[in-house]
Amino acid sequence: MKALLYTCMLVPWLVVASARKFDQDSQLIPGPLPGRELNGYFSDHLKSRRARRALPPADEPDASPIAEGGDASDLPTCLLCVCLTGSVYCEEVSPDMTTVPTLPKETAYLYARFNKIKKISTKDFADIVTLKRIDLTGNLISEIEDGAFSKLTLLEELSLAENNLVKLPMLPPKLTIFNVNNNFLKTKGVKANAFKKLTNLINLYLADNQLEAVPQVPESVRILHLQNNNITEVNIDTFCKSNDTYYLRPKLSEVRLDGNPVVLSKYPDSFTCMKVLPVGRYR
Repeated sequence: MKALLYTCMLVPWLVVASARKFDQDSQLIPGPLPGRELNGYFSDHLKSRRARRALPPADEPDASPIAEGGDASDLPTCLLCVCLTGSVYCEEVSPDMTTVPTLPKETAYLYARFNKIKKISTKDFADIVTLKRIDLTGNLISEIEDGAFSKLTLLEELSLAENNLVKLPMLPPKLTIFNVNNNFLKTKGVKANAFKKLTNLINLYLADNQLEAVPQVPESVRILHLQNNNITEVNIDTFCKSNDTYYLRPKLSEVRLDGNPVVLSKYPDSFTCMKVLPVGRYR
Protein backbone atom coordinates (compact mmCIF):
# COMPACT_ATOMS: atom_id res chain seq x y z
CA MET A 1 0.00 0.00 0.00
CA LYS A 2 1.37 3.37 -0.99
CA ALA A 3 2.41 5.48 1.96
CA LEU A 4 1.28 9.05 2.58
CA LEU A 5 4.14 11.50 2.31
CA TYR A 6 4.41 12.36 6.00
CA THR A 7 2.78 9.31 7.59
CA CYS A 8 5.01 7.68 10.16
CA MET A 9 4.51 3.91 10.08
CA LEU A 10 7.14 2.22 12.19
CA VAL A 11 9.24 -0.36 10.37
CA PRO A 12 11.63 -2.63 12.30
CA TRP A 13 14.87 -1.57 10.67
CA LEU A 14 14.07 2.10 11.09
CA VAL A 15 13.12 1.76 14.73
CA VAL A 16 16.32 -0.11 15.52
CA ALA A 17 18.52 2.35 13.61
CA SER A 18 16.81 5.39 15.12
CA ALA A 19 16.87 4.00 18.64
CA ARG A 20 20.58 3.16 18.35
CA LYS A 21 21.39 6.67 17.16
CA PHE A 22 19.30 8.28 19.88
CA ASP A 23 20.99 6.18 22.53
CA GLN A 24 24.42 7.27 21.32
CA ASP A 25 24.31 11.01 20.78
CA SER A 26 20.86 12.51 20.29
CA GLN A 27 19.34 15.01 22.71
CA LEU A 28 15.83 14.27 21.48
CA ILE A 29 14.41 11.86 24.02
CA PRO A 30 11.16 10.03 23.24
CA GLY A 31 8.45 10.26 25.86
CA PRO A 32 8.10 12.91 28.56
CA LEU A 33 11.13 14.96 29.51
CA PRO A 34 12.24 14.88 33.15
CA GLY A 35 10.57 17.57 35.19
CA ARG A 36 13.81 19.43 35.87
CA GLU A 37 14.43 19.83 32.13
CA LEU A 38 10.91 20.78 31.19
CA ASN A 39 10.98 24.46 32.04
CA GLY A 40 14.28 24.97 30.29
CA TYR A 41 13.00 23.28 27.16
CA PHE A 42 10.32 25.93 26.75
CA SER A 43 11.81 28.99 28.47
CA ASP A 44 15.03 28.76 26.47
CA HIS A 45 13.17 28.72 23.15
CA LEU A 46 14.70 32.04 22.11
CA LYS A 47 18.08 30.32 22.00
CA SER A 48 16.72 27.35 20.11
CA ARG A 49 17.61 28.68 16.67
CA ARG A 50 21.28 28.51 17.68
CA ALA A 51 20.96 24.96 18.88
CA ARG A 52 18.65 23.28 16.40
CA ARG A 53 18.88 19.55 16.61
CA ALA A 54 19.82 17.59 13.53
CA LEU A 55 17.65 14.61 12.72
CA PRO A 56 19.38 11.24 13.04
CA PRO A 57 20.72 9.55 9.90
CA ALA A 58 17.86 7.05 10.16
CA ASP A 59 15.65 9.87 8.96
CA GLU A 60 17.46 10.05 5.65
CA PRO A 61 16.01 8.23 2.61
CA ASP A 62 17.75 5.01 1.62
CA ALA A 63 20.05 5.63 -1.33
CA SER A 64 19.71 2.07 -2.60
CA PRO A 65 17.96 1.59 -5.98
CA ILE A 66 14.20 1.19 -6.04
CA ALA A 67 13.12 -2.28 -7.06
CA GLU A 68 12.01 -2.66 -10.65
CA GLY A 69 8.33 -1.84 -11.00
CA GLY A 70 8.31 0.32 -7.86
CA ASP A 71 8.42 4.05 -7.32
CA ALA A 72 9.27 6.51 -4.55
CA SER A 73 5.89 6.08 -2.90
CA ASP A 74 6.70 2.38 -2.28
CA LEU A 75 9.62 3.32 -0.01
CA PRO A 76 9.21 2.91 3.77
CA THR A 77 7.52 5.86 5.42
CA CYS A 78 8.98 8.05 8.20
CA LEU A 79 11.51 9.30 5.64
CA LEU A 80 10.82 12.92 6.59
CA CYS A 81 10.01 12.29 10.25
CA VAL A 82 11.54 10.13 12.94
CA CYS A 83 9.01 8.02 14.86
CA LEU A 84 9.91 6.45 18.17
CA THR A 85 7.53 4.98 20.73
CA GLY A 86 4.72 7.51 20.42
CA SER A 87 7.03 10.43 19.61
CA VAL A 88 7.27 12.06 16.18
CA TYR A 89 10.15 14.37 15.24
CA CYS A 90 9.85 16.48 12.08
CA GLU A 91 12.34 19.33 12.48
CA GLU A 92 13.65 21.50 9.61
CA VAL A 93 12.21 19.11 7.06
CA SER A 94 13.40 19.35 3.46
CA PRO A 95 11.56 19.70 1.12
CA ASP A 96 9.53 22.30 3.01
CA MET A 97 6.80 21.03 5.29
CA THR A 98 3.89 23.50 4.95
CA THR A 99 1.14 21.56 6.75
CA VAL A 100 0.90 19.47 9.91
CA PRO A 101 2.07 15.95 8.95
CA THR A 102 -0.25 12.99 9.10
CA LEU A 103 0.45 11.26 12.42
CA PRO A 104 0.04 7.73 13.77
CA LYS A 105 -3.03 7.58 15.99
CA GLU A 106 -0.95 6.63 19.03
CA THR A 107 1.24 9.77 18.84
CA ALA A 108 1.74 11.41 22.23
CA TYR A 109 4.59 13.83 21.48
CA LEU A 110 4.97 15.89 18.30
CA TYR A 111 8.01 18.04 17.57
CA ALA A 112 7.62 19.86 14.24
CA ARG A 113 9.85 22.86 14.81
CA PHE A 114 11.44 25.16 12.24
CA ASN A 115 9.33 24.26 9.26
CA LYS A 116 6.97 26.36 7.12
CA ILE A 117 3.60 25.29 8.47
CA LYS A 118 1.15 28.14 7.86
CA LYS A 119 -2.17 26.98 9.29
CA ILE A 120 -3.62 24.53 11.79
CA SER A 121 -7.09 23.25 10.97
CA THR A 122 -9.59 21.23 12.96
CA LYS A 123 -8.78 18.07 10.98
CA ASP A 124 -5.05 18.13 11.74
CA PHE A 125 -5.38 16.67 15.25
CA ALA A 126 -8.97 15.44 15.14
CA ASP A 127 -8.02 11.74 15.37
CA ILE A 128 -4.91 12.06 17.57
CA VAL A 129 -6.57 12.17 20.98
CA THR A 130 -3.47 10.73 22.68
CA LEU A 131 -1.36 13.89 22.21
CA LYS A 132 0.26 15.23 25.38
CA ARG A 133 2.82 17.62 23.91
CA ILE A 134 2.93 19.65 20.69
CA ASP A 135 5.89 21.83 19.75
CA LEU A 136 5.43 23.93 16.59
CA THR A 137 8.08 26.54 17.39
CA GLY A 138 9.57 28.48 14.49
CA ASN A 139 6.96 27.96 11.78
CA LEU A 140 4.87 30.47 9.79
CA ILE A 141 1.55 29.81 11.51
CA SER A 142 -0.80 32.79 11.15
CA GLU A 143 -4.13 31.01 11.55
CA ILE A 144 -5.46 28.36 13.91
CA GLU A 145 -9.06 27.27 13.56
CA ASP A 146 -10.94 27.60 16.85
CA GLY A 147 -11.62 23.89 17.25
CA ALA A 148 -8.14 22.72 16.27
CA PHE A 149 -7.27 21.59 19.81
CA SER A 150 -10.79 20.90 21.09
CA LYS A 151 -10.45 17.09 21.09
CA LEU A 152 -7.02 17.04 22.74
CA THR A 153 -8.20 16.37 26.27
CA LEU A 154 -4.80 15.00 27.32
CA LEU A 155 -2.69 17.84 25.92
CA GLU A 156 -0.50 19.36 28.65
CA GLU A 157 2.19 21.28 26.78
CA LEU A 158 1.80 23.47 23.71
CA SER A 159 4.45 25.67 22.11
CA LEU A 160 3.51 28.05 19.30
CA ALA A 161 6.51 30.31 19.83
CA GLU A 162 8.12 32.19 16.92
CA ASN A 163 5.14 32.16 14.58
CA ASN A 164 2.87 34.83 13.03
CA LEU A 165 -0.20 34.61 15.26
CA VAL A 166 -2.38 37.68 15.80
CA LYS A 167 -5.02 35.90 17.89
CA LEU A 168 -5.30 32.82 20.08
CA PRO A 169 -7.63 29.89 19.46
CA MET A 170 -9.61 28.04 22.12
CA LEU A 171 -7.11 26.18 24.27
CA PRO A 172 -7.42 22.65 25.73
CA PRO A 173 -8.31 22.68 29.47
CA LYS A 174 -5.46 20.51 30.81
CA LEU A 175 -2.56 22.67 29.62
CA THR A 176 0.22 23.08 32.15
CA ILE A 177 2.66 24.92 29.87
CA PHE A 178 1.70 27.30 27.07
CA ASN A 179 4.34 29.16 25.07
CA VAL A 180 3.35 31.76 22.48
CA ASN A 181 6.42 33.99 22.72
CA ASN A 182 7.52 35.92 19.64
CA ASN A 183 4.28 36.34 17.75
CA PHE A 184 2.16 39.39 16.85
CA LEU A 185 -0.51 39.15 19.54
CA LYS A 186 -2.37 42.25 20.61
CA THR A 187 -4.81 42.39 23.50
CA LYS A 188 -7.77 42.28 21.11
CA GLY A 189 -6.49 38.94 19.83
CA VAL A 190 -6.59 37.36 23.30
CA LYS A 191 -10.09 36.80 24.65
CA ALA A 192 -10.69 38.03 28.19
CA ASN A 193 -11.35 34.46 29.37
CA ALA A 194 -8.71 32.82 27.16
CA PHE A 195 -6.90 31.31 30.15
CA LYS A 196 -9.71 31.34 32.72
CA LYS A 197 -10.57 27.65 32.45
CA LEU A 198 -6.96 26.48 32.38
CA THR A 199 -6.89 25.58 36.05
CA ASN A 200 -3.76 23.41 35.67
CA LEU A 201 -1.68 26.06 33.90
CA ILE A 202 1.71 26.58 35.55
CA ASN A 203 3.95 28.34 33.02
CA LEU A 204 2.55 30.99 30.68
CA TYR A 205 4.89 32.60 28.15
CA LEU A 206 3.57 35.65 26.27
CA ALA A 207 6.81 37.59 25.78
CA ASP A 208 7.80 39.53 22.65
CA ASN A 209 4.30 40.26 21.40
CA GLN A 210 2.28 43.48 21.14
CA LEU A 211 -0.03 43.14 24.15
CA GLU A 212 -1.30 46.38 25.66
CA ALA A 213 -2.57 44.88 28.91
CA VAL A 214 -1.96 41.93 31.23
CA PRO A 215 -4.52 39.19 30.52
CA GLN A 216 -6.44 37.38 33.26
CA VAL A 217 -4.14 34.77 34.70
CA PRO A 218 -5.37 31.61 36.48
CA GLU A 219 -4.55 31.10 40.17
CA SER A 220 -2.43 28.07 39.28
CA VAL A 221 0.19 30.04 37.29
CA ARG A 222 3.66 30.21 38.82
CA ILE A 223 5.70 31.72 35.98
CA LEU A 224 4.34 34.53 33.81
CA HIS A 225 6.48 36.08 31.07
CA LEU A 226 5.19 39.31 29.51
CA GLN A 227 8.45 41.07 28.72
CA ASN A 228 8.83 43.15 25.56
CA ASN A 229 5.17 43.98 24.96
CA ASN A 230 3.34 47.34 24.90
CA ILE A 231 1.82 47.18 28.40
CA THR A 232 1.35 50.73 29.74
CA GLU A 233 -0.35 50.14 33.09
CA VAL A 234 -1.45 47.66 35.71
CA ASN A 235 -4.12 48.05 38.36
CA ILE A 236 -4.97 46.51 41.70
CA ASP A 237 -7.10 43.83 40.04
CA THR A 238 -4.44 42.78 37.55
CA PHE A 239 -2.83 40.36 39.99
CA CYS A 240 -4.66 40.98 43.27
CA LYS A 241 -8.26 41.77 44.31
CA SER A 242 -9.36 45.27 45.22
CA ASN A 243 -12.28 43.95 47.28
CA ASP A 244 -10.20 41.53 49.35
CA THR A 245 -7.24 42.95 51.27
CA TYR A 246 -6.40 39.49 52.64
CA TYR A 247 -6.11 37.86 49.23
CA LEU A 248 -2.72 36.23 48.51
CA ARG A 249 -1.11 34.61 45.46
CA PRO A 250 1.78 32.56 46.84
CA LYS A 251 2.08 30.41 43.70
CA LEU A 252 2.87 33.34 41.43
CA SER A 253 6.63 33.36 41.95
CA GLU A 254 7.94 34.95 38.74
CA VAL A 255 6.42 37.80 36.73
CA ARG A 256 8.43 39.53 34.02
CA LEU A 257 7.26 42.89 32.75
CA ASP A 258 10.62 44.26 31.68
CA GLY A 259 10.74 45.82 28.24
CA ASN A 260 7.26 47.38 28.62
CA PRO A 261 6.44 51.11 28.85
CA VAL A 262 4.74 50.67 32.24
CA VAL A 263 6.48 52.23 35.27
CA LEU A 264 5.67 49.75 38.01
CA SER A 265 6.44 52.10 40.92
CA LYS A 266 3.29 54.05 40.04
CA TYR A 267 1.17 51.07 41.12
CA PRO A 268 2.44 50.08 44.60
CA ASP A 269 -0.89 48.55 45.66
CA SER A 270 -1.04 46.26 42.65
CA PHE A 271 1.44 43.71 44.01
CA THR A 272 0.51 43.41 47.70
CA CYS A 273 -0.86 39.90 47.27
CA MET A 274 2.34 38.59 45.66
CA LYS A 275 5.39 37.21 47.42
CA VAL A 276 7.77 38.77 44.86
CA LEU A 277 7.68 42.00 42.88
CA PRO A 278 7.50 41.78 39.09
CA VAL A 279 10.69 42.25 37.13
CA GLY A 280 10.41 45.51 35.22
CA ARG A 281 10.87 49.26 35.09
CA TYR A 282 10.41 51.12 38.39
CA ARG A 283 11.63 54.57 37.41
